[in-house]
Amino acid sequence: MRAGDMRHTEARAWAGLVAAARRTVTDGLVVGTSGNVSVRVGDTVLVTPSGVPYDRLTPEDVTGVDLSGRQVLGTLVPTSELPMHLAVYRATGARAVVHTHAVHATAVSTLVDELPLVHYMAAALGGPVRVAPYAPYGTDELAGHVLDALRDRSGCLLRNHGTLTHGTTLDQAYDRTAQLEWMCRLWLTASSVPGLTPSLLTRAQVAEVGERLRGYGQPG
Repeated sequence: MRAGDMRHTEARAWAGLVAAARRTVTDGLVVGTSGNVSVRVGDTVLVTPSGVPYDRLTPEDVTGVDLSGRQVLGTLVPTSELPMHLAVYRATGARAVVHTHAVHATAVSTLVDELPLVHYMAAALGGPVRVAPYAPYGTDELAGHVLDALRDRSGCLLRNHGTLTHGTTLDQAYDRTAQLEWMCRLWLTASSVPGLTPSLLTRAQVAEVGERLRGYGQPG
C-alpha cells in the first residue's frame, strides 16, 4: 500500500475509533475516560489516548503504536491498557478491541467465574464467557489473564474491572461488547427474583447455536 493510501486508511480508521469511543459513553458502557478502544491497520495499532475525554479528540490527535508498543503516530500518551490490547493482537486474528467498564458485566465479574448460560447468544462469543482473574490495570499480568480467558472466545469479563471483546471489524467488536453487557444484565435480572432460579442452557445447546450462527445473516 502506498504511503498516501495508508494515511487515508489510518485517518478513516481513527475517525471510526473516535466514534466508537464516544458511543461507549453514550451507551453507558463507560464513565468519563474509562475503557478504551483500538483498531489494527496493517502493523499499526490505533488506540485511544490516556485520560483524554473522547469528545475532545480530533483527527490531529491520532495515536498509534507498533505491535511492540513503540509509538509511531501522534504525541498523546496511549491508553494505560495498551499491554492488554497488544497481547490480544499478537495472539489472535483480531482487527479491533473494545474494553469497557459496563455496569452489569462488571457486577457479574464479582460474582462468578463464568457467566451462566442464560441465553444462547453466548455462542456469538464462542461459548461460555469466562472471567479473567483480577490483576492491576495496565499490567502484563492482567494481559496474560485476559488471553487465558479469551482462549477460543471473542470476549471475556475482567474480575472487578469490566469487559473485553475483539473482532475482525470495530463494529463486530462493539456489537459483541453490547451483547455481553445485555446477557449479564439478563442474568442479574433473572437471578434477582426471590425464590426462583434461572433455567440455564447446556454447553451442547449453545454449541449447536454456534453452528447455526455460521450461516446467519446475508450472503457475502
